Order: sequence, then C-alpha cells, then structure tokens
Amino acid sequence: MGTWEFVKNVFLALGGLGLFLHGLTMMSDGLKKLAGDRMRAIIEKATSNRFFAFLAGMTITVIVQSSTATSVMAIGFINAGLMTLSQFIGVVIGATVGTTSTAFLISFRIDPFAPLLIFTGVCLFLFSKRKKVKNIGIVITGIGVLFFGLSTIGDPLKTFSELDGFQRMLTALQNPLLAFIAGLIFTVIVQSSAASLSVVISMSISGVQLDFNTVAFLLLGTHVGTCSTALISSLAGSRESKRAALAFATYKVICGVLYGAVLAAFPGFIGWFESAWSDVVMRIAMFNLFYSLSTAGVMIFFTGQLAAFVHRLMPRLPEEDRVKRLLYLGKDDDEPSANTTFKQAYSEIIRMSKMVSENLGLAIESFYDKDHEKAAAVMDTEETIDYLKSEITAHLVHIRSSELSPADIETLSLMLQTVSDLERIGDHAENIAEYSMSAENQSALISDGGMEDLHILSDTVLESLRLALEILETRDSSPILRVENIEQNIDDLAKLSLEKHVWRLKNEVCDPRGGIIFTNMVSDLERCGDHANNIANVFAGASLSQ
Repeated sequence: MGTWEFVKNVFLALGGLGLFLHGLTMMSDGLKKLAGDRMRAIIEKATSNRFFAFLAGMTITVIVQSSTATSVMAIGFINAGLMTLSQFIGVVIGATVGTTSTAFLISFRIDPFAPLLIFTGVCLFLFSKRKKVKNIGIVITGIGVLFFGLSTIGDPLKTFSELDGFQRMLTALQNPLLAFIAGLIFTVIVQSSAASLSVVISMSISGVQLDFNTVAFLLLGTHVGTCSTALISSLAGSRESKRAALAFATYKVICGVLYGAVLAAFPGFIGWFESAWSDVVMRIAMFNLFYSLSTAGVMIFFTGQLAAFVHRLMPRLPEEDRVKRLLYLGKDDDEPSANTTFKQAYSEIIRMSKMVSENLGLAIESFYDKDHEKAAAVMDTEETIDYLKSEITAHLVHIRSSELSPADIETLSLMLQTVSDLERIGDHAENIAEYSMSAENQSALISDGGMEDLHILSDTVLESLRLALEILETRDSSPILRVENIEQNIDDLAKLSLEKHVWRLKNEVCDPRGGIIFTNMVSDLERCGDHANNIANVFAGASLSQ
C-alpha cells in the first residue's frame, strides 16, 4: 500500500468515526428534546430507593442513547442535594445497562439506508414548522449519520487488516491484559464507549480476524474507559461532583477487573457465547448486555457500601455543609410523620440560621474592606440560603393536615415564619455585599463620621442576631428583654445616623454618591435587626417538638 493510499484510509477511518460520534450526538440531542421534562421527572423518582434509581438510569439512557447525559444529569441532582451518593450509584448502574441498547441499534445494519435516513431527517427539520417534527427530523438525521459513519469506517479497517503492522497488533491483542488496556485507552481518547464499540463491531464485520476472547476484553476496557468523561468533567466541579465521578470510576473498575478475572479463570464462557450466537454483531451485543446485567445484578445490593467506601476515600469537609443540600430532611424512604418532619426541619433551621449569621458578618466585613472575594462568597452562600428556605418550606407545607394537632399547627406556623425571617436577613446581607462592590466601582466615599456610625449600628445588629439565634437554638427565653432593648437601640441609632447624614450632606462633608450607599446600608441593617427581633419573639417560650 502506497503512502497516499495509507493516508487516505486513515482520513476515511477518522472521518467515519467523527460522523458516527456526530450522528450519535445528534440522535441523543433530538431524543432529549423530544423527552423534555419527562427525563427530569423520571430521574426524580430515583430519590425513592436504589431500585428506582436503577430503573430511572436505565430508562433515561435507553431514551437518549447516552449514559454520559444520564450521569451528568444525576450529578446535577447530587449538587442540588436532591440525590444521595448511593442513589447516584444506582442511576449509574442502570445507565450502564441502558447503554447496551446502542449495540443492538447497530446490529440492525441499516447502513445501506443511511443516505435515505439523512435526506428524510433533513427534510423534516427544514420544511416542518412543528417543533416536535423538527426534533424527530434531528433524531432520524442522527441515526442516518451514525450508520453512514459506521459504513465509512469499515473499508479502511479492512485495508489496514492486510498490513503486517496491523496483524502484529492483532496478535499482541490476543493477550487479554493488552486488549483490556487498548479498549480503555481508545475510549479515553475518543471519550465515547459507543464509538469504541462501533470500531470493534466494524472490525468484526469487515473481516478483521479478531477472536472473541480479544473482543470481550476490548469491551471490558471500553466500559472502564468511559468513566474518564465523568472524571474529567468533575475537575472543575464541586467536591460532591468529584465524589460522584469517583464512585462512577470505582464501580466501573471493580466490575471490569472482576469480570475480566472471571473470564480468564473460566474461558468456557467465551466459547458459550461463540456457540450461542453465530452472528458476530449480535454476539457482541449480547456479551455487552450479559456483562452489564450480571454486574448490575450484584452491585445494586452494594450501593450503600460503595458510597461509604468513596466517602472514606474522599471524606466530607466542614465547609461542604454550606452547599445546597438538605442534611436532615428527606432522608427516609417512607413518608415521615409530622413529628419527625418537625424535628428534621428544626435541625435544618438551626443550620440555616448559623449560615445566615456568618454570611451577614462576612457581608459587613466585605463592605468595610471593599473585598470582592468576600462579597462573592456572600453571594454563593446566599444561593444556598435561598435553596434551604425553599426546601424547608416545601417539606413543612406537605405535612398532611389530618396529622396536625392545634399545637402542631402553631409549631408549623412558627417554623415557616422563622425560615422567612432568616431568608430575608440573607437577602439584606447580599445587598450589603453588593454595596461593597458599588462603593469601590463608583469611588463613592463615605465620611469618617458616617463609617463610625455604620460600625456602631452593624455591631449592634450582629449582637441582636446572636442573641436571637441563641434563643432559637436553646429555646431559652431569658435573653428576650435584651433583644427587645437592643432592637429599640437599633431603631434609635438608625434614626440618629440618618439625621447626622443629612447634616453632613448640607455641610458637604460627604460624597452624595457615598450618601446613597450609606442610607441603603442603614436601612438594610435596621431591617436585619427587625427580623432578628421577630425570630427572638417567635421562639421565646415557644413549645416545639423535641
């Protein structure tokens, strides 16, 4: 074979692989658009237990033909605190089974009709005004491009199989370990186990002499290699997404290595597949399915242990409690009683209150220091506070009213009011953080007298909030008089600060632009004091479920 002929075949093989990947992506995107919110509804069911998680992962992957899309969606649920790591592993196990449908799709061998499918899909996309029909057109076009790419790969691979170097490579791959590593490396490079599978199938269809033992270990390597996508994408994510990617990789490695050991110890399995299915493509598809189902059938009962192992490898850090997650509510598979929900909600409220107190203090620091990093941290924490307010409220309002006694109804009202007050303090902290950036960006100056007034007011507000949260946590009403006295002091300080500010403006002592920020700061701090007073009065002497 001449140099140009070799280069041309390399280009054809790469182009065919690119078309296959693009077709698979088009088909997956079109199916996701057709499925719409139903995918999210399906995966939300995964929060029930590991078996629902398995079914959700498998169903979504069959629908969208992409285990990566399913895993990424599940990681999003973990980051949102809507799914535990154990449930995520259940979804991943289901996705591994669901992705085997790709091999069966390829086994239909409709590549002679690929150009017709592309033409039909493009026509539907271009000439239809209905969004659903357009999405169907994308799916059909994707299937056509996928099979067209698959057919393009075949001829170059058949030509390569006649080369001495290629034959030596195939001989080397008869070593199961080398075949496993080759499948893993190729999948890491192309970032698609489906693409690796398509190459193996194309080689088999094209007459490349691959014994099925080599094919089996190549496929095991592709299954392990597919976890690289999750690992790479998690590098820029949260620690929880890194933990999820590590769980995914651990599951894949355990299954791949143990199954490889079983095949090496019992080579009769390979012979059984060869005798049971004469068609090479169906044989590959069935091996893929058998591997995924058998490993899933075992590992689904060890999701909790695997999650615990991953937590030991990557233990939780103290700052992780500040991420968007419910630590106490919603941990039971069954619907909890009203009393249990109150206890769990109270624990979440205490956690939220500490977060709010720290965030207000950090926001005030960012204002005085004009520190953008502290202000950004305040903004991030505020998102978590908003999330907690929404989730705690949702759990409380879903308590069945038939279970509630008059005392329970009072407790429910107190909790809802307190959550609202805490969230409002968080909003004011966010405003203060924004002022820190405004003060720097606009070069707005606040006079020394104004800054001194703000320091006194903010210190007083923080003391009021500290006492209010002490009452909330201990349910000891003894500090309530101090809180009320401080609240009156805050009102007096705010009024006096504004009067002094007007005097400074008249005497041109302070910058009017800084004056706007000053009055806003006084207003936000005073309202924080009001909300702290509300919390103290709500919980002073309140009888909550212990």
